[in-house]
Amino acid sequence: MFKEVRETVPTYDAVSAVLYPTVLVAEDSVDTRIMLKRAFELKGYRVFEAEDGKQALDIAKRLRPSLLVIDLNMPVLDGLETIRNYRRLEGEGGDHTPIIAITAYDVYGMEEAALETGCNVYLSKPLNLEELDRAVKSLGFLA
Repeated sequence: MFKEVRETVPTYDAVSAVLYPTVLVAEDSVDTRIMLKRAFELKGYRVFEAEDGKQALDIAKRLRPSLLVIDLNMPVLDGLETIRNYRRLEGEGGDHTPIIAITAYDVYGMEEAALETGCNVYLSKPLNLEELDRAVKSLGFLA
């Protein structure tokens, strides 16, 4: 009987992942990264940070966050390459991690390129936190 009960009780990690989803914020601007981190933490998210695309990809591979927020213009590996490589790692089938792409360089064709690369939402800087909340909600998360 105890074995059956134990098998139906979710683990701490499973409950934590639902109640406190993880967000990876990949942003080279310290100020923007701090603002995003605080905004997500105030809503109960656990936040991991990366300051360049390579670091973001390494962290994302290791931790498999619930949501990625990626600046498109970062050093070492830009946001589009980071997204492309992460999608390649996830493979063709199954669920894909939602990705919000952000950029200060909102030039013609950038949104289309980001969406084609695999991001789900595209936001221009300066970021409006209400717009970010709407984007997060549209991806099925609590905002």
